[in-house]
Amino acid sequence: MKYRTLGRTGLKVSEVGLGGEWFNGLSEEESIRIVDAAEQNGVNYIDIFMPQAPTRDHLGAALKCRREKFLIQGHLCTVYEDEQYTRTRDIEKTKRSFEDLLHRLQTDYIDVGMIHYVDSEEDFQTVFGGEIIEYAKELKEKGIVRYLGMSSHNPHIAKKAAETGLIDVLMFSINPAYDLESPETDINDLMDFKGMGENGWVVDEARQELYSYCESAGVAITVMKPLAAGTLLSAETSPFGVAMTVPQCIQYALDRNGVKCVIVGCHSVEEVLQAVRYDQLSEQERSYAHIFASGNQINMTGRCMYCNHCQPCPAHIDIAAVTKFLDLASSQPEVPETVMQHYWSLNATAADCLMCGRCEPNCPFGVKVRENMKKARELFAR
Repeated sequence: MKYRTLGRTGLKVSEVGLGGEWFNGLSEEESIRIVDAAEQNGVNYIDIFMPQAPTRDHLGAALKCRREKFLIQGHLCTVYEDEQYTRTRDIEKTKRSFEDLLHRLQTDYIDVGMIHYVDSEEDFQTVFGGEIIEYAKELKEKGIVRYLGMSSHNPHIAKKAAETGLIDVLMFSINPAYDLESPETDINDLMDFKGMGENGWVVDEARQELYSYCESAGVAITVMKPLAAGTLLSAETSPFGVAMTVPQCIQYALDRNGVKCVIVGCHSVEEVLQAVRYDQLSEQERSYAHIFASGNQINMTGRCMYCNHCQPCPAHIDIAAVTKFLDLASSQPEVPETVMQHYWSLNATAADCLMCGRCEPNCPFGVKVRENMKKARELFAR
């Protein structure tokens, strides 16, 4: 495993990190095996935003007696209430959830305290002009948090946060589909990332400016969603029309300015091994040049990334799970029986949707959640 310096923090981090989201629902034994595999293959960076008590407990057990071998990126402002994950800006809820994180992980410090998911100007003002940033600074002053971070999907807001000088680490969503999105043009040979004229392919300049600024300012970028929730791994679902491998997705992210660690969500030991395989492949095997010759349009906007940032749902629907089953079922001539069974085993389904639309403004990707719920109702009708 190769290591990079995490910007101005000076910490040495593995190029491939472990995403904690997929630990939800795993047993303690399964969690320990995944962390074992990560350690054995040189992974030393782990992101933990999940507020669910069992998940935190299991990770605490997995990290016991080897806490110093991992750098933890732990999130502020994620809470579990009314039996579901949600983001909060309530200072008391934030404090309780963060103290719970420390307790359940059996640690007295977090390496990177990540202010969770700031995408809008209004939310930026709430966070950086109020009690949340003051609490984060207090944690850093006391050494409970060694360095401060923030997660975002919006390059303008992310750059604005980096420019405050308060943020040492930025967690940002990076993959080629996000960087090269344009519904109007075809893809040509754009490995130099330059525009191609009036109707040519143009890279999102705001993203490139963000990456370059972070590199110059010493603000490290840790990457989330490098696989676009698995969309890029299949020719059928990839907006490029061709499949990428996990190592190719990792290589793409690592090639951006400012990027120090690519965090891959792993649900099993096999997925850990698939991710760390990146370090064992040749430069040619990691190359992603083929995607730029596909000739297909790229547009990730409106695609569900299964991140559940749309929560909380007043009907207690796991929107990501419903949409994932909808996508699985829609890609096949008939709904597989196993998918149907998994769908109907959910505590709440699309049939319970109130069509209130509360979820849609929360989605960073502009997903039309209510339309998906209608489709799921029809597709999974008994």
